Amino acid sequence: MDRIIAKRTLRLFWEKHDDSEQYLKTWHETARISNWNSPADVKSTYANASILKNSRVVFNIKGNSYRLIVKFNYQRQWAFIRFIGTHTEYDRINAETV
Repeated sequence: MDRIIAKRTLRLFWEKHDDSEQYLKTWHETARISNWNSPADVKSTYANASILKNSRVVFNIKGNSYRLIVKFNYQRQWAFIRFIGTHTEYDRINAETV
């Protein structure tokens, strides 16, 4: 992905949840160097990722302790961080519209 918007969201989260820091840094670096052109490409890297409507993908972070929702523009190689939170926080949102 040429652009991941916005890493700051991840950083602010791991500052509150320090047990997520290394997992989020690893996800960010993996996404940054990946050339994902479709949801299938994402699944080939992250088999446990959930593919949703509206070009969104849910990633399980730290053994599913946290959820990360990313909206992709595969053509432009952009990834937009839409949500990062605990399972409880995730259960309160609509992952397809957040």
